[in-house]
Order: sequence, then C-alpha cells, then structure tokens
Amino acid sequence: MHRFGVATVLAAAGALSVFVPAAHAAPASGGDVAVFRTEISPVTVYENPRGCHKLPVDSHVLVNRSDRPVTVYGDPLCLTPGLVVQPGHGAHVVPGSGSFSG
Repeated sequence: MHRFGVATVLAAAGALSVFVPAAHAAPASGGDVAVFRTEISPVTVYENPRGCHKLPVDSHVLVNRSDRPVTVYGDPLCLTPGLVVQPGHGAHVVPGSGSFSG
C-alpha cells in the first residue's frame, strides 16, 4: 500500500463496520459478482450468488454485476455489520477475512 499501512486500513474498515448498519440483501436473481484479487490472479466470478460466500484471501475489489444489492462483511461468516453494494457498483474489501452475501 502506498502511504497507509495495513493496520491503518484494517482500523478504518473496522470503524466503518461500526457505523454502517447491517443489511441482509435479497438473493441476487440474475447476474454475477466479480472479485479482483491481484494482477497475477484471475478474477473470481460468482454466478447468481445466493447466501454467504467467503472471499478469497487476496481479495481487493468486489464488483456487483447482479441486479440486486449485495452486502460485504469484514468477517468470513457474514455476521458483522456490512456495507451494501448496489448493482453496477463496487467496493474495496479487506484481504484475509471478508465475505459477501447476495
């Protein structure tokens, strides 16, 4: 990371999870969710995702290409407060422990 250390990013993500209310999005009925990991890894695509999905350890950006909102969580089990990502939008994700539901 450029000027921010990993601890700063993790602290910011934790603070964000406290202030963003939990919202369990309805299952995506069409489309997919794409997760960019690194420049040397292929993009991971979840077709018509339903339920909770643990993100790959090296996840960096999630893009919601479905027709429903998805929720990104800071934990691997979709239990903590989450950030809702609307269709056609994306979000940075914290590597190592995140998940999403759709």
